[in-house]
Amino acid sequence: MGKSSLACAIAQQIGAEVIGADAFQLYSGLRILTAQPSPEEQAKVRHHLIGCIPIAQSFDVANYRQLASLAMNEIQSRGAVPMVVGGTGLYVRSLIAGLSATPAADMPLREALAKLDLPALVERLVGTDPTAPALVDLQNRRRVERAIEICETSGRPLSEFRGRELPDATGLLLTRDRADLHARIAGNVAMMFDAGVVDEVEAARNAGPTASKAIGFTEICGLLDGKISESECREKIVIATRQYARRQMTWFRHQTRFREIDLTTNPTVHQVLDAIRQAT
Repeated sequence: MGKSSLACAIAQQIGAEVIGADAFQLYSGLRILTAQPSPEEQAKVRHHLIGCIPIAQSFDVANYRQLASLAMNEIQSRGAVPMVVGGTGLYVRSLIAGLSATPAADMPLREALAKLDLPALVERLVGTDPTAPALVDLQNRRRVERAIEICETSGRPLSEFRGRELPDATGLLLTRDRADLHARIAGNVAMMFDAGVVDEVEAARNAGPTASKAIGFTEICGLLDGKISESECREKIVIATRQYARRQMTWFRHQTRFREIDLTTNPTVHQVLDAIRQAT
């Protein structure tokens, strides 16, 4: 049972509605690539923040927090339970701990940073705030650029904008053993291709700077442009997904106190519901 189907089954049991917390499932036009909940699942349980943002539109954590907070209020006004489901840690954190005010965008600075390669950006960040690299994914160009922008426009270290620590919160961190996880990732990638993900990406070439960061988008564009073979494309997506899953797990284990439940050894809805009861 996958995350979406499990979430749907649990929501039916506890009278919940699902709020997506996936930075890419938000976008319309990428249903297959981002593994959005199926139409059947969405018919059974009301979902929010799934496939609702135009693919060319930029989107960030502040936008997410605003829309998700509105959805939570709406759900609670109907007497239902909001259930946040997804693996974008900053989105989850924004709902639990809020956001610290950060400087507005500086377009001239952004244009200047866009001309630098990633090693030069990292060097500039270190020169601006030597403590910042410990707080930023240095392989993520967009986050490095934003960290530089925050530090240089504010004149303050990045640590001052981290916000308060996460309080105790009811939540579950779903895990699988490595062999199971890797097998599921490979299987999911194969199903994406069988479902027509290549045609989907070809139709979504106008994706904006946020949506185009979805895992598999760049790889499939490479396939469409004849730069790599289909087998190479599939393998690249599998590897990128494994790496992302590992980073997700590290982030949630360090940033939350969510109870872990291993779906490899506790695969049923009943077992997960028991874990939820123990966590509350």
